[in-house]
Amino acid sequence: MRAESSATEPSGIAVSGETGPTRAVSAATPASASAPDPHRHRGGKAADPHGPATGTTGAAHGTGSTAAVTGRPGAGNTGSVSGARPPGPARADRRAGTLQAALGVTAFSLTFPATAWGLEGFGPWSLVAVRCVLAAVIAGGCLLALRVPLPARRHLAGLTVVAAGVVLGFPLLTTLALRTSTTAHAAVVVGLLPLTTALFSALRTGARPSRMFWLAACAGAAAVIAFTVQQSGGALTGADAYLFGALLICAAGYTEGGRLARVMPGWQVIGWALVLCLPLSVPGALIALSYEPVRLTAHSVTGVLWVAAGSQFLGLVVWYRGMAAIGIPKASQLQLAQPLLTLVWSVLLLGERLTPAAPLTAAAVLVCIGLTQRARG
Repeated sequence: MRAESSATEPSGIAVSGETGPTRAVSAATPASASAPDPHRHRGGKAADPHGPATGTTGAAHGTGSTAAVTGRPGAGNTGSVSGARPPGPARADRRAGTLQAALGVTAFSLTFPATAWGLEGFGPWSLVAVRCVLAAVIAGGCLLALRVPLPARRHLAGLTVVAAGVVLGFPLLTTLALRTSTTAHAAVVVGLLPLTTALFSALRTGARPSRMFWLAACAGAAAVIAFTVQQSGGALTGADAYLFGALLICAAGYTEGGRLARVMPGWQVIGWALVLCLPLSVPGALIALSYEPVRLTAHSVTGVLWVAAGSQFLGLVVWYRGMAAIGIPKASQLQLAQPLLTLVWSVLLLGERLTPAAPLTAAAVLVCIGLTQRARG
């Protein structure tokens, strides 16, 4: 009965070969693996006193660090380890992550038109400060209602980057740019943002997308840039410094937020980032409102409410969840569709006109998005 007792050791591992019989191996008592088994028949299969033996599967029984590994003929070096999660997200998780990231892109595509509406009644500084305060109130209320504990100290640095890039930096710089720039011209930032985010991700998280991914990403960015520059007449404005600064700081915030969303829920990432900004946003709102005149209209109020609740909180919640599910590089490439969606909203909400190049650019961008989502990385 030594073979039977060795199979029940705490560190026992049962290994099934590809074509041979089941073998019981004990890491704690290696000598027992070669001991004769009185219950073994001549055919090489161990007799089971409780039922027929199976020659192609094995299981280790015990309460210690056991593992069951099964192999299949012709399966190569693949197999399944019981109790372990499969490497990489499941197909359903990837689909859900893609859908969530796409919802985030749709919410973001309304940011520039909503900001243009908000600027009809608010100054740029008061608009940004008020949207941050309102979004922080929504996020803080959710965190308080659900009794979410404070984030770990090791996450504070990452949350600070998210707050500086996504909560304060990008909204402020793009709002300042939209004072003199059209939404079509500002869409150049969003056209470059997916490629910049992928670059930041490669540097920060060590992600290494394939060559096909980079080629498709660069092609999509080039198509969006060409279209948006042509849409704005090809002229550079003084707002370009704000736009390129917003591009860099937002890419850093997206990358850090996507990394944090792997270890904590995405809505908590943006929620705590918004709460961290309250010591700055509340005094900033009071000072800005005292210096900049406010004219409340249907457009201005709607614009502020959307950029606060939709763009600043709800959109980022689903966006970070999507990035955590499908990866930062692939999620970032879905933003290639954001400038085109922004231009559609600009036509419907602001009365701007599109050129005939819009459908051609849309088709090119969709092809690039498909290639980036299928590329191995």
